[in-house]
Amino acid sequence: MKVIVEADGGSRGNPGPAGYGAVVFDADTGEVLAERKEGVGETTNNVAEYRGLIAGLTAARDLGADTVAVRMDSKLVIEQMSGRWQVKHPSMQPLNAEAKRLAAGFGDVSFEWIPRERNKHADRLANEAMDAQAGIETPARAASAGAAPAVQGSGEPVRAAEGSTKLASPGWTGAQGTPTRLLLLRHGQTPLTVERRYSGRGEIALSELGEQQAAAAAARLAKVADVAAVVASPLTRTVQTGRAVADALGLELTTHDGLIETDFGDWEGLTFREAAERDPELHRRWLSDTSVEPPNGESFDAVHRRVRRGRDDLIGRYNGGTIVVVSHVTPIKSLLRMALDAGPSLLYRLHLDTASLSIVEFYPDGNASVRLVNDTSHLG
Repeated sequence: MKVIVEADGGSRGNPGPAGYGAVVFDADTGEVLAERKEGVGETTNNVAEYRGLIAGLTAARDLGADTVAVRMDSKLVIEQMSGRWQVKHPSMQPLNAEAKRLAAGFGDVSFEWIPRERNKHADRLANEAMDAQAGIETPARAASAGAAPAVQGSGEPVRAAEGSTKLASPGWTGAQGTPTRLLLLRHGQTPLTVERRYSGRGEIALSELGEQQAAAAAARLAKVADVAAVVASPLTRTVQTGRAVADALGLELTTHDGLIETDFGDWEGLTFREAAERDPELHRRWLSDTSVEPPNGESFDAVHRRVRRGRDDLIGRYNGGTIVVVSHVTPIKSLLRMALDAGPSLLYRLHLDTASLSIVEFYPDGNASVRLVNDTSHLG
């Protein structure tokens, strides 16, 4: 596995309030595999940059990378890690030693200086970390602080395209071939979504309103031509929703384990506040690091890998067809993230209502299009 690690750090005052950002890319596809960011208190730019490097190398290690190309706009860190400059400052010597220990664990690792304009992704993450530490509200922080990624909130639908489910041509995107079209339907309301509780692997049925939402979604999707299959997560709430759709289309409902919701472990059934009070430090890290697992649960990184395998399996079965996929918040966000070729922070920036419809198309040449996000027009 070959990856690229880009990292940055900053200090407002030098020394002053500091933070780091790191991002790991797939070296072959450029896909964002992991993002890390954190405020690190009052310190210097150089210390924050080393902390960013350590976070990026740790993320690459956790992903199972063999070959790592590190790119940073810190001349000091790159030269010291390459062994061309000595590490004289006492505060950086242990950080340099920790970074070298991590680097030694890879089969091949290289260090390259890049100009700041080529390190914008990591720089943005570092600034978001410093903003959060200073209490400055940003869109990503507001989303993560207001509600967990897999707990239904109460915002307005964000539409990438208005109500129509008509297949559009690729136009100027240059995508080639016939896409596999996924109509992504979140399950209807349950008692836990009403109370804004973590709802993962638990078997819970739809509420009365949830059943009405499933029927409304089914009536809408019944108008879509040439649906090849209706595939749902095997949990009760998605099976109920999926069965309503399948019956309306005259199709059999099938299930796929790859579409199941995140395992929230010991947080299952808790509210956001209850989980934060139960495990304050772990919950805080979980909100900014998608590799962190809830106690006895599953990380968002693991969910993303599982959903990717499921997507590939569905495309293999129904290549070039239209599929209704009935799933949960995190798997649907993961599929949207794949189509947008976006990083893990997208999980905290998207809102999906119960029984909302999103549409993505995956082309055989590797391109993708997002046609609709969180449309609830069928619910009145």
